[in-house]
Amino acid sequence: MTPDPRPAPMRADVVASWERSAAAGVEVGQQDAPIALGDSDLRGQREAHPLARVYPLLDDVLGQEVRACGAVMALADAEGNLLWVCGTSESLRRAERIGFVEGSNWDERLAGTNAPGLALATGREAMITRDEHFRASVRSWSCAAAPIHDPGTSRLLGVLDVTGGDDVVVPQTMAMVRAAARLAEAELLRHLPRRDAAPHATGARIVLEVLGRNEALVSIADDRNRPGRFRLSRRHSEIVALLATSPAGLSGDELAVLLYEEDGGSSTLRAELNRLRGLLGDHLLASRPYRLTAPVTGDWLAIGAQLAAGDLRSAMRGYDGPVLPRSTAPGVVRIREELASNLRHALLRSGAADLMSAWTRSAWGRDDYEMWEAQRRNVPATSPVRALVEGQIARLDRELA
Repeated sequence: MTPDPRPAPMRADVVASWERSAAAGVEVGQQDAPIALGDSDLRGQREAHPLARVYPLLDDVLGQEVRACGAVMALADAEGNLLWVCGTSESLRRAERIGFVEGSNWDERLAGTNAPGLALATGREAMITRDEHFRASVRSWSCAAAPIHDPGTSRLLGVLDVTGGDDVVVPQTMAMVRAAARLAEAELLRHLPRRDAAPHATGARIVLEVLGRNEALVSIADDRNRPGRFRLSRRHSEIVALLATSPAGLSGDELAVLLYEEDGGSSTLRAELNRLRGLLGDHLLASRPYRLTAPVTGDWLAIGAQLAAGDLRSAMRGYDGPVLPRSTAPGVVRIREELASNLRHALLRSGAADLMSAWTRSAWGRDDYEMWEAQRRNVPATSPVRALVEGQIARLDRELA
């Protein structure tokens, strides 16, 4: 039987990663990943990093299994720097041939498509097999990775990875990596300091996720056996987002103006707030003025802070879409448009073609003509991405005409 000459179909998330890699200037023939941390910097980063607390645990529960099958385990920070790599002497020597060593950086914009890089880019677990790697030198390897988040803030701390041969490409590998990452988060949670002092006597913390979601996902950590993680209705999502952006609180009239497109009945608002208080608890939602009484972190608030600090790459990594995209509440629309506008203008000024590519591949940026043009100006004429960019500009020219 004649073998099928057609290439195997490629998954959409891998295609997107290849595009990001090419836009960032990674070359298919590039042999090694760059070394980002010298010996002294590596030691300092390890000692200061929160993951140092859980590395011995991960080495014990996963590292031993990895050594037994001739693979390597790696723990990277949120920038893609490999802080720890463990395995047998033989497996470490083989990994060294592709630059998979402590101190190297495997962000996909520097090392091309790979599992730890993809997990960092998307915030989700990832598996990359042989030919799915962007660089040819890595295509005899396969890898599985899962992100690790700070349980108190949901901030991405880094990624746990297992890299090896074909033995890695089984569902059990991803299951083990995922379980080990969750175990690390549980261990980090166990060591979080208690917040029993005033003014937040409950010690509660509220984490809100609203980017790209029509209904907010709420995580609460406290000592009163509240639900740990749950989804709010759309109206309750709008209320908590508005209260989170107004730490001093809002009067009923102020909240109604921000919540309703037309004059809303005060009784309707009071009923919504009473139902929300039943979900959150009396100790987390106060009145006169209405306010959240516990420290709040939100994914959209983090993006704003990163933009203010000039950290555009982290902001793009964390931007999962517009704030509550289907909400028509005037206050939420203002929050959504302000954040998107600030992020978009920072991108246009950045000259970073790979970050612009992430925007134009998204549902909200696909038809952004100005961004496509900016991307064309910043992509080298010899880049394979150039044809894709020019094709999309031609599409928009036809549609707009």
